[in-house]
Formats: sequence, structure tokens, C-alpha cells
Amino acid sequence: MSLSDAFRCVRCDVPLAMYTRLQLGGKAEFFAEPETENELISLLKHCRQEQTPVHVIGTGANILVPDDGVAGLTIALSRPAFNGITVAGQRITAGAGTKFGQIITQAVVSGLGGIEGLIGIPGTLGGILAGNSGTNANGDVGQCVESVRIADFAGNVSDIPKRDITFAYRDSSLDSAVILSATLLLDKDDPAELAKRMQKLWIVCKTQQPAGELPSIYPFKNPTSGTSAGDLIDQAGLKGTKVGGAGVSERNAGFIVVEPECIANDVVRLISLIKDEVANLTEIELETALQIW
Repeated sequence: MSLSDAFRCVRCDVPLAMYTRLQLGGKAEFFAEPETENELISLLKHCRQEQTPVHVIGTGANILVPDDGVAGLTIALSRPAFNGITVAGQRITAGAGTKFGQIITQAVVSGLGGIEGLIGIPGTLGGILAGNSGTNANGDVGQCVESVRIADFAGNVSDIPKRDITFAYRDSSLDSAVILSATLLLDKDDPAELAKRMQKLWIVCKTQQPAGELPSIYPFKNPTSGTSAGDLIDQAGLKGTKVGGAGVSERNAGFIVVEPECIANDVVRLISLIKDEVANLTEIELETALQIW
């Protein structure tokens, strides 16, 4: 029995471009938006039994879907059961499908500081945690985590305290599970001061991103040497370089901008070109942060 026959929430041949920041890529063989945690667990158990590959997608802020699509099941935790925010004292708990910007805003309104410096980072809480997103100046989300509720790909649910989670630079041990929700432990602060700080940081963030309305992404990790990937790409003279419909931003060389005619393979080829050119010039191997499915 196929997934679409076994589960009402599963659809076949769903275009994934609309679920990604870059708006690129082919179709999901199967696509599900489970209504409840129990339905999600049943899906995971079924896929494990049938040896069906599983991918999880939020806003697709850091995902590149191949042009020929994705085999197996792609799950989006977009339903109310996986969204929502609860504040209790200095703790804020949110579902994995909740947009991270909404969590930051709620924290600021509630007088809770510690994540306002991450304003402008796109994505849902699940993706932000899995990739331990952050900024060089303001730290990363892992610093504020108290616990994370996960389901492994066999459908077993557990609550993991921070001490049992490995948070590294733009990486975590959570990428091998489906994140359901998380609790962040924050600091009490003045809401008005937090709001001012967040607004200033938001302005700074926007000035560092490509101008215009074309989709863009920062696909590289910054090297541990302290120099940003964008600076290295700029030094290599790659600003404005294009491969098909993908180009290096003229404003910030760390970003790749995609034009309407772009396909996913253009981005892959441009990333490869950038890596080669930077390595030849600086002997630094850029590491890709973008998840290429």
C-alpha cells in the first residue's frame, strides 16, 4: 500500500519550489502535512518499515531541492499542532514549525532577552535548531536551549536536555531526528530596551543583504579564521559572477541571488565554482551550509 493510500494527509508529486526560500527544484514523490503528533509518528513508523526516505521541510530557508525532485516522503510541520508559542517565566516553548522571527518578537514583548540578536535569520524553529543558526556577533540559538522534544525516524519520541545535545558552529546533533518543539531559557529584560535593540539589529541585518526582491541565500559557513565567506569571495573577484540564472550578489558576495530563469543546478555549479576559485586564491576550503537534497 502506497503512502497516499495509507494516509489522508499524504499527496503525490507535489512541487517543492514554493516551500523553499530560493523557489527552485522539482517535486516531492510524496508530501505530507500531518495534523497531529500521533499522525506524524505513524508516518515515520510506516516509512521506517517500508524503508522510505524521509525529509523534513520548514520554510526551506536553507534547503536546495534538486531539479529532478526528491524521492520518498517530504514532511512539512505546518499545521497548528506544530506551531504556537507558550511563555512561562523565563522560558519560551514553541513548536518546530513556528517561524523563528515570531518567537523572537514574542520573547521581546514578554521581556525575555537572549535571542533578539538573531533577528533576520529566516526559517522555522526546527531548522534553526538543527543548523544551530546564529551570527558571528550575537552567538547562536544553541546557547539559549534548555530542552528539545524530538522524534527519531523510527517514531520514538523523547525530551532531550541541553547537556545531551551537541551544538557546534552551524551544526547540531539534532539533524538526525525530527524536531517537534523546544524550550528556550532566556534572561529577564526591559521590553522597551529589547525592542530598540532588535530594531537596530534588524536594520543592520537588512543593510548586509542583497537589495531587491529576487530570492537569495548565504550558502557558506564562515571560516574559523575570522574572515567571512563573503570577504573571501569578494577577494577572489567573484562579485557579479553568474552561472545560468544564479549569481554572486554585487552588494554582499556571501549571498547567491537567483533570477527567474534559474534552476537548482545553476546554484550547485556556482557554489562549486566559488569554492574552487577561493581555494585557489586563499587555500581556504569554504564549507557549504546550504543543505542540498
